Amino acid sequence: MRHWLRSYLLLLRWSAIRLRYLLPMILVIQTMMSIGIVIGFAFLLPTVDPATALHLTTGAPTLALITIGMVLAPQLVAEAKTAGTFAYNRTLPVPRTAVLGADITTWLVAGTPGLLLGLLVAVLRFDLTLRVSWLVVPAVLLVALTATTVGFAIAYAAAPPVTNMVSQLIVFIALMFSPINFPADRLPQWLQDVHRVLPFESMAQAIRESLATPPEGVSMLPFLVLAVWGAAGLAIPLRVWARRD
Repeated sequence: MRHWLRSYLLLLRWSAIRLRYLLPMILVIQTMMSIGIVIGFAFLLPTVDPATALHLTTGAPTLALITIGMVLAPQLVAEAKTAGTFAYNRTLPVPRTAVLGADITTWLVAGTPGLLLGLLVAVLRFDLTLRVSWLVVPAVLLVALTATTVGFAIAYAAAPPVTNMVSQLIVFIALMFSPINFPADRLPQWLQDVHRVLPFESMAQAIRESLATPPEGVSMLPFLVLAVWGAAGLAIPLRVWARRD
């Protein structure tokens, strides 16, 4: 355990140093995206009722976490593969879970400022009163963890060009065709059925219900769906690390 913790802290420091020039830019982009969704999407609607305001308010941080975990993180893994850093990491005498833990922590920290600022702007913009549940922290962590592990699974298993194309497709689907900023019943029935399996709707529901708790309480089904996706996403990178080429 002591060896794992020491390895994790050293790898975390190394990740921060390696990304020291990119992280500020990532923070700015992610913050602008969160705020832009709240302000920009509202311009597309003639009126913003409380239900729509709630979806925009909770959808912005959800999309920000998806962008960090499923787009930026895998794209940088693809870049590391091309540069040879990925192969070098596999030769380090450290636990494989420590490498993944350090990378995941880096992206969790990178996603926090934009999430908080986007949420603050949304509350001020729409004058909302949120009923925050104690489950909000587990919900945000689970959404971020699921997004990042799934992003890593794609990047670890696929070639860099494929990773870049898939990550761009993910952000397009999440932004335009997922019930994150709008209710699921606006989608065709077949697409509603698809999103019951995909993690996007569960991500949005977990964050929305933990920030604005409904009278019946927070549903546990989205947490279960995300836990399954997160476990599957984590299994693939660990298998790749264990494989010897």
